[in-house]
Amino acid sequence: MNHVIEAVGLGKSFGRQQVLSGLDFSVSPGEVFALLGPNGAGKTTTINILTTLTRPDTGHATVAGFDVVTDSDQVKRRISLTGQSAAVDDMLTGAENLTMLARLSGLSPVLARRRSAELLERFDLTTAARKRAGTYSGGMRRRLDLALSFVVTPAVLFLDEPTTGLDTRSRREVWGVIRGLADAGTTVLLTTQYLEEADLLADQIAVLDGGRVVSAGTPEELKSSLGSETVELRGAGGELVRELPTDGTVAGLRRALDALDATGADGTVTLRRPSLDDVFLSLTGSTSRTDLTNPQEQQ
Repeated sequence: MNHVIEAVGLGKSFGRQQVLSGLDFSVSPGEVFALLGPNGAGKTTTINILTTLTRPDTGHATVAGFDVVTDSDQVKRRISLTGQSAAVDDMLTGAENLTMLARLSGLSPVLARRRSAELLERFDLTTAARKRAGTYSGGMRRRLDLALSFVVTPAVLFLDEPTTGLDTRSRREVWGVIRGLADAGTTVLLTTQYLEEADLLADQIAVLDGGRVVSAGTPEELKSSLGSETVELRGAGGELVRELPTDGTVAGLRRALDALDATGADGTVTLRRPSLDDVFLSLTGSTSRTDLTNPQEQQ
């Protein structure tokens, strides 16, 4: 299989801090691939290497068939990067932002206006086309930011924490846009701190810890690796008293209930399937809602 993105043995250090250590993974065409990991796991450094912003110390990587170091110009022509902050000009309207970037990308005035109109429609911003971007909601600004990434359609779209800081409604709007881009054939690699986001969007997930991939697979494969179901015992106030994994069989459920009964604890028993939060905690020892506001920690 031809991979759109391939990283082999990537290593990177900043001073005495080793951020990546033998990182390996690959991404297939048209796939949404999510990188998960706690602070310092190497997610942003990985994106910076793949988008030619940072050179690896060891190993190599290719994007769209080109080496990120020796063919960096070819890589840049085929990718787009959307970071954590929207790169829009608040003083310009949505249409003006898109038309300006289209002109800077080499399109004629007529083609630039045409491309602007196409993208405003594609990202559901037509009604806000003549409004200043500074008046946009968080979700609208993010959609405009993504639209700017498609002035020249990239083969690969890199998204570094694309929904950080958005409310639930805006986040779901952006999820719909990302899924639509992938369905139209764009390969998407994203980092995220929201495990629900990775679960809903990603075709494949790689969990990073200590600068390397500690587990990879589809969301269902990762969740299934922890067992079929978990038996939870909750107290009268709904607090979690104890939880036991099972293999999903009747015999496994009976053993778990017997173990809970032996403790003498009282409460309500429920069954829960493993979540990505469980996977994340099991693999990294960290909680899922990490604070990624410190640039040094984001590496």
